[in-house]
Amino acid sequence: MSSAFSRTITPRFVTPATRPQNQYTAVMSPPDEHAVPFPAPLPGAMKLSTQRRFDRTARLIGDAGLAKLAASTVTIFGVGGVGSFAAEGLARAGVGRLILVDFDRVCVTNVNRQIHAMKGTLGKSKVAVMAERLLQINPDMQVQTRSEFYSERTSSRLLTPEPDVIIDAIDNVTAKIHLLATAVRERLRIVTAMGAAARMDPTRVKTADLMLTSGCGLAREVRSLLRKNYGLGEPNKAMGVTAVYSDEPAIAPVPLGYDNGGFECVCPSGDNGLHDCDSRIVINGSSPFVPSVFGMTAASVAVRMITGTYVP
Repeated sequence: MSSAFSRTITPRFVTPATRPQNQYTAVMSPPDEHAVPFPAPLPGAMKLSTQRRFDRTARLIGDAGLAKLAASTVTIFGVGGVGSFAAEGLARAGVGRLILVDFDRVCVTNVNRQIHAMKGTLGKSKVAVMAERLLQINPDMQVQTRSEFYSERTSSRLLTPEPDVIIDAIDNVTAKIHLLATAVRERLRIVTAMGAAARMDPTRVKTADLMLTSGCGLAREVRSLLRKNYGLGEPNKAMGVTAVYSDEPAIAPVPLGYDNGGFECVCPSGDNGLHDCDSRIVINGSSPFVPSVFGMTAASVAVRMITGTYVP
């Protein structure tokens, strides 16, 4: 196995013991910062004040199921339209640890579909804003923020510690297929989001094994690249990766009056050299309805995987 698929570093977490009293905080851990030991697992039984927050979840999965969620770790790659709603769903379900990975900052064009985007958050780190929100939902959870771009170079660091489930909400295809290949080769449970943009109908959102989806152009491209670049996946044979996708035909973007003959990027990250508007062939439209359902669906699959109730 190549070094691209090895993991070596333990990152820093915010815990109830280390967080200042009555203050919600999250740690931004630079790649080169010395890491502290990963905290011990959360106790199996929640304290009553915490569990009451998740009373309605517990009435679906029981005390034992809620304890599994409280002791679990989920890493979310991409905290945009899909990933921000996935994080929200996982926090409200009672997942004890979330690791949020996204290098980007909140843009005004995110407001129509990303749960952290609103007045007062524009220009701020997506992971930092999302972490603050999650800790207000559950002050007893642990949230780690990594303001980084996932790549072959950063893969080892960003997949440490090994999560119980990964949610892939990355919109860069090169990064996405590397993460999927890594998860498959290392037998990590992963839920991957396919194309949520260019669609308006949330009732067309579905789940299936990545190799068995239909009607999704991005899924076809991802399958092709996994076979070509990593030798993974056989046509019409499940590979053990759950995909959230839509079979709604993609809607072509409509030019707007202020485009002046071409799309103008207003993102605070600008020309970042990683994944920016100017490097894309087309800027698709996106609705509030579909990415949010993608994210909540991914969160649902992750919760059912952790509690042992998910049936592919």
